[in-house]
This record gives sequence, structure tokens and C-alpha cells, in this order.
Amino acid sequence: MAANIGGIIAIVLFYLLILAIGLWAAWKTHVRTSRAELLQNEVIMIGRRDIGLILGIFTMTATWVGGAYINGTAEGVYLTGHGLAWTQAPLGFALSLTIGGLFFAKPMRSGKYVTMLDPIQETYGNWIGSLFFIPAAMGEVFWTGAVLSALGSSLSVIFEINVNLSVIISALISVFYTLIGGLYSVAYTDMAQLICILVGMYVSLPFAITHPAVTDIRTTSIHYVYREPWIGQIHTKKAWIWIDNYCLMIFGGIPWQAYFQR
Repeated sequence: MAANIGGIIAIVLFYLLILAIGLWAAWKTHVRTSRAELLQNEVIMIGRRDIGLILGIFTMTATWVGGAYINGTAEGVYLTGHGLAWTQAPLGFALSLTIGGLFFAKPMRSGKYVTMLDPIQETYGNWIGSLFFIPAAMGEVFWTGAVLSALGSSLSVIFEINVNLSVIISALISVFYTLIGGLYSVAYTDMAQLICILVGMYVSLPFAITHPAVTDIRTTSIHYVYREPWIGQIHTKKAWIWIDNYCLMIFGGIPWQAYFQR
């Protein structure tokens, strides 16, 4: 199958847009900040705690709703034996965000902590803080891998190139503007990417629903059409697994550095 020229042009323009926004945010940071301040962790990692309400909402939402979230949710609904009933990430992560905001955000901000491990290290010492760093770092690495894998697989379909090459290109661009601009670059590019996701999904939705190969979702939700209904069901024997998954997402989503960083 030949590569989609229109898709290639759109992807290239998207990457150029993200890179331009990241560089602009980096320039804005350097203009507002002295050289001595740029070396401080609060400027690079948490943007002096003043990224603003609107930008904060966008970057917080984009932190959760990324490529892995979108692709994973669609795959979960489609996956045989799972369906919508077992697609727990949207509600689970939303509850996690709510609980974290109500009970943990204010103490972390009032304590002027830079990372989520700071209060643990302050209370229990460096050794305990170092032990907690291991699972925190592993979670970040795995999550980053999932996001880059989702993006790489999408690019490989459009460009018809190796998935690994797509992941490397995406990672290099992200690392480049992050190293230059810190959290400001990440926040502004988060906002641009979230807007692109919302616009892209709403534009593509009518075409997906009205395509001749697509059966009415009201029919496929309860009837067997080539596969089991996408609504899914929770069997009694697996109810505890379903509950355990929700507990993992709700409480496991709270101790996340990217969340407290914003």
C-alpha cells in the first residue's frame, strides 16, 4: 500500500508546529528568567509554579490523555473479552486526578516540594527516599515507552517506515525542546497536542461513522456482528479482578511525578 501523501504532509506540519511552539516557549522562558535562575530546579522542572490556570488545565489533561491513553482506550473497547466494561482507564484516571487534587496537591504546593519524593525523603531520610525512587523511575520509563510506542505505531502506518525509527524521531524532538525550555516548553506543546487531538477526533468521527464498512454502533453494542458486542460484560468470577484494576488505576495514578510536577 502506498504512503498517504496527505497524511505525511499533515504529520510533518504537526511536528514542525510542535517544535516551533517548544522553541518559542523556551525563548520566552529565557527572556523572563535570569541566567542564575535558569539553573534552579524550580524554573526547569516546575516553571516557577506560575504556568497559569488555563495552561495548567491543558497540560494536566494532556498528561493523562496522550497517545497511549487514546490508542489503549480504543483497543480496550475493541478487544474480544473486554469491551467497554473492562476499559477502565478513563474513569479510573479521572478519579485518581480528583483524589490527588483534593488531598495532595495543596500540601505539596504549600511545602514548596519539587518532586513527589521530597516529603518522603524529608520525613524518612535519604535511604528510604532512594528506595521509593526505584518504582517511581520504572513507572516513568514504562509510561514513556507506551506513549512513544503509540506515536511510533501511528507514524509507521502513515509513513510505512520502521516503528523503531518512528519512536526515535519522536523522542529526539521531544527531548530537544524539553532540554531547552523545561516545563514551559512541555506545557505549551501539551496544549497544542491536546487541541490537535480534540480537533482531529471530531473531524474524523463523521467519516468513521458514515463509512460503508462500519456497522451502526447501536447494533454492534448488543448483537454479535463479526465479533462479540463491544459493550462487554463483567462475569462474577472476574469481579474482584475488575475492582482490583480500578484500585490500581485510582490509587496507583496518584504517586506520579508528571502529575505533581504540574
